[in-house]
Amino acid sequence: MFRKACCSALLVVTVASCHPVSDLSSADAFYARLQALCGSVYQGVTVFPEDPGDDFRDQPLTARFETCDGSPIRIPFEVGSNRSRTWLIRPVETGLELKHDHRHVDGTPDEITLYGGRTETAGTPGEQSFAADDYTAELIPAAATNIWTLRLSEDGQTLIYALTRHGKPRYEAHLTRVNTANSE
Repeated sequence: MFRKACCSALLVVTVASCHPVSDLSSADAFYARLQALCGSVYQGVTVFPEDPGDDFRDQPLTARFETCDGSPIRIPFEVGSNRSRTWLIRPVETGLELKHDHRHVDGTPDEITLYGGRTETAGTPGEQSFAADDYTAELIPAAATNIWTLRLSEDGQTLIYALTRHGKPRYEAHLTRVNTANSE
């Protein structure tokens, strides 16, 4: 009887460990948290690099959770008065995908647009990292090693957008929720 119980328990543990449930559940939880922010606006500043020559450095930053029902979630990201950027986040078979949609004032796509990547690790319900995909590597060869990270504080009040390239920090912005259109 003891042997049968041990074998049954071992089988359950073995089968459970074969399914990467945590990979998808962390991505799903993160996506659900973003969806719950629909209507929210975050404002902030660039915190890295500290070089005053950076185009974003002295500009106010605004992220608006504009379209959150369905896929993708659309988050326009404004740099000062420049409204050409939108983050697109959607579920994919391996987790999540982040794309950067750049448009001209008339709505036509920029020459450099829809670059980004997919999650390659489980992440957490509060943080997901997106490694550059093949399209990005072809479009922007220097960005082939990019990893974009979105981090949302536990209370949903702080959003951090970070970029590393070749394993080194390249850009980071800290944004704080300025409205509570929807509570998380």
